[in-house]
Amino acid sequence: MGFSRSRLAAAAAATLLLLAGFPITSSFSFTPSAVTTLHALSRPKIVQSSWKRPSKLFMSDAAAATADDKDPPLFEAPLKGISRDYGMRLPLYKSDITDGINTQCLAAILFLFFACLAPAVGFGALFGTATNGVSYFAAVFLQFQLLDFISCLSRCSQAIGTMEMVSSTALCGMIYAATSGQPLTIIGSTGPVLAFVAALYKLAESQGLPFLPLYAWTGIWTSGILFLSSITSASNLVKYLTRFTDEIFSTLISFIFVVEAAQNIGKSFINPASSFSKGLMTVIVAVSTYFTANTLRGLRNTVYFTKGIRKNLSNFGPTIGVVTGALIARWARLSQGAAATLPALSIPTTFATTSGRPWLIPLGDLPVWARWASVLPALMAVVLLFLDQNITVRLVNNPSYKMEKGRRKNNMLDGMHADMLIISILTFFTSLVGLPWLVAATVRSISHVRALSIFDSAGKLKKTIEQRVTGLSIHSLIGACVLFDGPRKVLTQIPTPVLMGLFLFLGTSALPGNEMWERMKEIFKDSSIAPKERWSAVPRKVSIMFTAIQMACLGAMVYVKESPIGVLFPVVIAMLAPLRLYLEKSGVIKKEYMDILDED
Repeated sequence: MGFSRSRLAAAAAATLLLLAGFPITSSFSFTPSAVTTLHALSRPKIVQSSWKRPSKLFMSDAAAATADDKDPPLFEAPLKGISRDYGMRLPLYKSDITDGINTQCLAAILFLFFACLAPAVGFGALFGTATNGVSYFAAVFLQFQLLDFISCLSRCSQAIGTMEMVSSTALCGMIYAATSGQPLTIIGSTGPVLAFVAALYKLAESQGLPFLPLYAWTGIWTSGILFLSSITSASNLVKYLTRFTDEIFSTLISFIFVVEAAQNIGKSFINPASSFSKGLMTVIVAVSTYFTANTLRGLRNTVYFTKGIRKNLSNFGPTIGVVTGALIARWARLSQGAAATLPALSIPTTFATTSGRPWLIPLGDLPVWARWASVLPALMAVVLLFLDQNITVRLVNNPSYKMEKGRRKNNMLDGMHADMLIISILTFFTSLVGLPWLVAATVRSISHVRALSIFDSAGKLKKTIEQRVTGLSIHSLIGACVLFDGPRKVLTQIPTPVLMGLFLFLGTSALPGNEMWERMKEIFKDSSIAPKERWSAVPRKVSIMFTAIQMACLGAMVYVKESPIGVLFPVVIAMLAPLRLYLEKSGVIKKEYMDILDED
């Protein structure tokens, strides 16, 4: 990777534009996920794709790719990026359906269904609390404070809760899977978006403004700016991101997933309403789920059983883990009674808003001055959504996954402009009806890609099954849980510790292959006998210093995310690219070493 003053200046300028809120912004996602040359969940038969290289007419856009395509400008002519993305992908739509009909895709659907539903339910509860929803209503009611109770009735009409989150996940997820440029990306809510909405609610309270109309107008402005960024190909800014940023971001996401799972398991011991028996059963169920999923996933690399059995057990490992954990919890409940009964997944029983408010937001309830002023919080929302979306899609587009559909060779930007267009449209309509904004979810997206990866007999990744069936099916099943009693009753039998075990699996399985993680472990290894790695040509001191800088950035990101200024988290991500260039420019890390350590 070459370096020049112009490149540093361009990166710095891009960062300033991001912070200024121009249509170049980006976003970050809460749920874990990793970047890496990831180990797949199975080693199935090679699925013969039904798609063929498109005709010369379709390939004209790609064939015309010049040096400018490989290093595109920050902005392009209106709609050029979108037309290129759809021009390369839409002719393959039929194969996007036919290539998704196989057992490996079925296994991915079952696994990702739980991995997507659980965060949706969890985030929904958190959104309800952050917007003073049902939990606040109940608290005031129990205190029998009449005036506060009456006040709460009006404020509860502003709540965004579990039903809104699950509905948004199902509907937006299906639309995105059907229309996006990179359908293997899975969208969902994220921690920073939750923090932003909570801050927006407090802003509405402090100014005496109705929350949902303010939320809607903020979303309308946000969607407009994101729309401008999509038609001007502003996602080209991602070209300034490198492995340096990817590894930090991916490690953070894995860290968050593992910590969140561990905290939820630990709370079962300190919760006054929970006995020691319940705490112990929580650990047993979560660990059993994790151990089963992790063990079966690795079965493909062993010599046990036949090739077909290894393939299927590895494919369905996470699903079998969920069933195993649920059966253990059921056995404990039947044999020990209430003392060992664990809390179960909670899903709304009726299809209606959490508070009973109308679905359509009354936009006219917000004063005219506030409608214009809402552009200010919208600028920060743009940063959140833009960064989260594009960083995750960049990870999904990593050339190591051997994707070819609608892609130019080794190009990580293809599909991003079309995806941003869809996100802007979804943001607009979810704002109008008070549904949570959704964006690419890193851990779920990478787990989706890994579940669809195909390996050869030597264990090397050969290709990824590129299709739309899994994304459509996952979110259709989530929608069924909202609309129909049967699926809902089945899911309410699954204890939450089972989902915590699944979260542990998602977080830890993303780390192998992440070079930052591998270099962190290498610090404690005996270099005289440790196997050589790709970066072994770099002096050990330089490698340790580079890793320490990444760890410091990781620590700063965690600190900002958990602080009262958590909504500024995307700013930290935006500064990583200029920091990486500064390290090379200043000589802290020599260029020849940086090219090895930060090689894409």
